[in-house]
Amino acid sequence: MGLLSGKDLSEDIKGRLKKDIEDLKRQGITPTLGIIRLGEEAGDISYEKGAVKICTSVDAQVEVSALRRETSLEKLLLSIQNFNEQDHIHGILIFRPLPKGLDDNAVRAALLPSKDMDGITDSSMAGLYSGTDKGFPPCTAEAAVKLLEYYNIELSGKNVVVVGRSMVIGKPVSMLLLQKDATVTICHSKTKDLQKKTREADIVIVAMGQAQALGKEYFRAGQYLIDIGVNAKPNGEKGTCGDLCLNELEPLVAGISPVPGGVGAVTSAVLVSHLVSAAKLTLTRGQ
Repeated sequence: MGLLSGKDLSEDIKGRLKKDIEDLKRQGITPTLGIIRLGEEAGDISYEKGAVKICTSVDAQVEVSALRRETSLEKLLLSIQNFNEQDHIHGILIFRPLPKGLDDNAVRAALLPSKDMDGITDSSMAGLYSGTDKGFPPCTAEAAVKLLEYYNIELSGKNVVVVGRSMVIGKPVSMLLLQKDATVTICHSKTKDLQKKTREADIVIVAMGQAQALGKEYFRAGQYLIDIGVNAKPNGEKGTCGDLCLNELEPLVAGISPVPGGVGAVTSAVLVSHLVSAAKLTLTRGQ
């Protein structure tokens, strides 16, 4: 199978979104996303570019509030409030994790759940963990699962190791996998003998945020690897890379998602699908 590219899946999702957006526009609604970014982190910039590109391609709109990484909590909350109060903004994306010193709880509480496109509010998380359709799951977590399904990789009954336990990716992707009847093990910085656990898995999803951290010694033939990391390349090289050593792992395993061009491509499409769904809900609320 080789590379698990996200391009074809992204195009498939985009094709369906174009029709939905045309229908919304006939009713006077243009789906519009508000993005709030702090600083110039490589992963955030990559995600933003992908979101803008796909929104443009399906005729949705994007407004970006780019703040300094040293921005105060007060200014960040004002930016959220501004997007909350604008009726033409149907969804909001806030890049996380936030810089140290900013209160993540306060930020999540400030965001309207109806405009939460990336599953960060308590209301959205409740929907994810209870297995209901309340709110939206985090886009990257959903994209990882959709990519596996697109390539017909069986999840039910399979042993899946998730490396990373953040609320942004590790925990939510584990919940989505459990809903697909996978057997999930979450590993993290305190996990003993990580190499043994990753080698024993059928599927490994890596979300460490460390450039090319895991090589062939962590894996074996026949596995499927999903790389969610987006990092600046080491040693001053241009571009981005994942948490996995792609070049040495591609010949070894059954399938591996590349960075860029893997989960990230699907994540942007999932984000816009959430945006379109949120825009549709404004019709039922009479807006």
